[in-house]
Amino acid sequence: MRKILDNTKIAGQALHSIESFHEGIVVEVEAAVAANQYVVVGMKQNPVVKSAIKLLNENNLKFKYIEHGSYISKWKERLAIKLWSGWPTFPMVFIDGKLIGGGKELKTYLNDKKNN
Repeated sequence: MRKILDNTKIAGQALHSIESFHEGIVVEVEAAVAANQYVVVGMKQNPVVKSAIKLLNENNLKFKYIEHGSYISKWKERLAIKLWSGWPTFPMVFIDGKLIGGGKELKTYLNDKKNN
């Protein structure tokens, strides 16, 4: 697991700011992951996000898509999701409640699923 700063090394007010940083966005993603087998979290104009959605559609898989902004908008909201998940890029793909990674990992997952 990646290293993160231990909560005991963070002052109370800073810890509160970290925990509440765009909390609603994180809650939205958590709820979607809990309620849907496949979830893609992405952003406008990102070709890798579009490819992931296309793969799911081609495989007739029902999924929930959550989009927050584009390259120049809503970057703080996306940052909150990245900080929460630990995944550095979009898309973020969740299957059965687990983060599997991004577009490349989704492609591998679906190929493995077809071959088994």
